[in-house]
Amino acid sequence: MSDLLKRPFGTHGKVHQITPMSAGWRYVGFDLFKLRTGEKISDATGKTEVIFVMVEGKARFTAADQEWGELGHRMNVFEKTPPHCLYVPNGEDWEAEATTDCTIAVCRAPGHSGHKARRIGPDGITLTQRGEESNSRFINNIAMENEDYCDSLLVTEVFTPAGNWSSYPSHRHDEDDFPNITYLEETYYHRINPANGFGIQRVYTDDLQLNETMAVHDGDVVCVPRGHHPCGAPHGFEMYYLNVMAGPLRKWRFIAAPEVEHLM
Repeated sequence: MSDLLKRPFGTHGKVHQITPMSAGWRYVGFDLFKLRTGEKISDATGKTEVIFVMVEGKARFTAADQEWGELGHRMNVFEKTPPHCLYVPNGEDWEAEATTDCTIAVCRAPGHSGHKARRIGPDGITLTQRGEESNSRFINNIAMENEDYCDSLLVTEVFTPAGNWSSYPSHRHDEDDFPNITYLEETYYHRINPANGFGIQRVYTDDLQLNETMAVHDGDVVCVPRGHHPCGAPHGFEMYYLNVMAGPLRKWRFIAAPEVEHLM
């Protein structure tokens, strides 16, 4: 199995833990919790900022010395309704208590400004189409660069219809040369509908020194340290992924792969 492909290491509790050390990079961290009603998790943000994404179900949050109440609405991610999220800056404690069975994503990257904690969504998040025909997919932007309350994190959800391509035309963001391109590490948390299906993700560099093609299953995470990274949803299987990106500059600038540049 590719080192870039991370299978969940259980079905309950913390099922993913990706750190800069474990991924071999510098910026992005990603945890995923699957909790039962009444269970609690807690931690401190430390030197990172965090965005919690209620992928499914509901939970009550306390963070940065505030009660945030119950977050969450959709019970199945493929309802495609806007997510309930919470931003917590560096240097703060947090706790979440599941009020239903739930799936909580914890997106991390370096934080230093001590921004104020805040709710994100569902208001202000609108499912929007990107691409066309078999390259169309639907985006819930959670925290992209036009939002100024983050130091590092870029977070978005993508729904790819069965039979379509996504993160396509193939592109890379692995050099620090703004405004032409920015260096951004990236994780993909995948869900598949029906859950017994699969999708495809390729991660490759122009010189093919990195060239991995992976079958992704429901609940997998793919790490993208560099290179192009398109996804495909086979006929009959709908694909969701939650993207987390971060790097030295909170800008998303990319370069298309030479073979598909004419499609941009």
